[in-house]
Amino acid sequence: MRKTKIICTLGPASEDSEIIRQMIEAGTDVFRLNMSHSKHEWVRDIVPRVRALARELERDVALLLDTQGPAIRTGVLKKDLRLAVGDILEITVRGAKKKESKSITVNYDDLIDDVSVGNVILVDNGVMQLRVLAKKDHRIRCTVLTAGTLGSRRHINLPGVHVNLPALTEKDLADITLGAELGVDFVALSFARQKGDLDELRRFLKKLKSAAAVVAKIEEQGAVKQIDDMIRAADAIMVARGDLGIEIPMEELPIIQRRIVKRCLRIGKPVVVATHLLESMVNNPVPTRAEITDVANAVFEQTDAIMLTGETTSGRYPVECVKVLNRVALRIERSGGAGYGSEALLEDARQKTVAAAVSLANSVTRSKIVVFTRHGTMARYVSNLRPEHSPIFAVTSSEQVYRQLAICWGTFPVRVDFTEDPNATVEAAEKYLRAAKLIVPNDTLVIISDVRAGKALVDCVQLREVS
Repeated sequence: MRKTKIICTLGPASEDSEIIRQMIEAGTDVFRLNMSHSKHEWVRDIVPRVRALARELERDVALLLDTQGPAIRTGVLKKDLRLAVGDILEITVRGAKKKESKSITVNYDDLIDDVSVGNVILVDNGVMQLRVLAKKDHRIRCTVLTAGTLGSRRHINLPGVHVNLPALTEKDLADITLGAELGVDFVALSFARQKGDLDELRRFLKKLKSAAAVVAKIEEQGAVKQIDDMIRAADAIMVARGDLGIEIPMEELPIIQRRIVKRCLRIGKPVVVATHLLESMVNNPVPTRAEITDVANAVFEQTDAIMLTGETTSGRYPVECVKVLNRVALRIERSGGAGYGSEALLEDARQKTVAAAVSLANSVTRSKIVVFTRHGTMARYVSNLRPEHSPIFAVTSSEQVYRQLAICWGTFPVRVDFTEDPNATVEAAEKYLRAAKLIVPNDTLVIISDVRAGKALVDCVQLREVS
């Protein structure tokens, strides 16, 4: 049973129902909707199809809506600009007329206020670099540092520059409203810069009466500098290595990835490693050996989930990509992990109860952990401690909790209706697990549940042998 979860982005290459079915069967746990490119009509069509296929296949498949965020992009060009090193490129804002032969506009008027002379502006995912020479009359005069061809609507990064864009744009608010209406399980905030950005998203979701979990995408320097605050404010963290790898020196990226994974495990939040995992498989049926090693490192670090983007949205082999991740994860998990879970903070009695149960499971052969959870909290506590060999069967009566646990390492959600009698609920769950052949005779169950003590319910750990 694979413990590392797989997230796949849906797009033109994977929107057909049969492809989605095959991706679920191959091991997809969460589907991502990238609102930078997705139209509302498309989202309204694909969400119910994913839900129907997941029910048909009896899989706990979740949906993650990923906002575009406050992206700065170049304007529309009549034809692409060929830029050579040393060329002068002008950026105009607020309707200023161009003075240079090579000139572009941007969608952010305050860019001229945020950048300073000497700043480096990265364009088209860092492929082209510009240095600011002067600012005057709503024009930014730049020199080209790297040659290239500049097309329309290319993304701009400003490493180390604080921009005054809102955390949630009008487009983001409209997209999140749609997601809440359709009942998505996660909402990811792109370019989250500070704790307040995540608080703003959470307030908006509450206003919409949405129970979607908040995912902070870490893709800029400011968020990295206050990573503990970001982790505590979010329900999950995504290491978005595309933009993050542009914002920081490339040699720092593996170190920051490992640091964020370790901090998430210490504080107790699920963490996703995303972007460029199998980039070569956009066009090729097999990955490079370097990509396999990259995936293996993320699995060894025991990240909760690994995520595909362009590989499954526009690539030629979306199903094969899922199979590769599944195959690599299963093999690396058998070789052991980094053990970062041993550093997890145990801040209250419930966490210490869970830690005792995990320690017990680690000491017993053929053990399987069964945790009963109404809101998913206890199951996440178990997952965060990374049991050495025991799968975690998280039993819940909530459909949304059932799906949201799909992102948690080593956790296999089970939906069972809870009764007033905790013992009866345990018996019903055990019956389900037997019927599904998830437990077999001679297995040892480490059960974390509540039991009735007089009129009160108290947490307890039980040990049962399957007969």
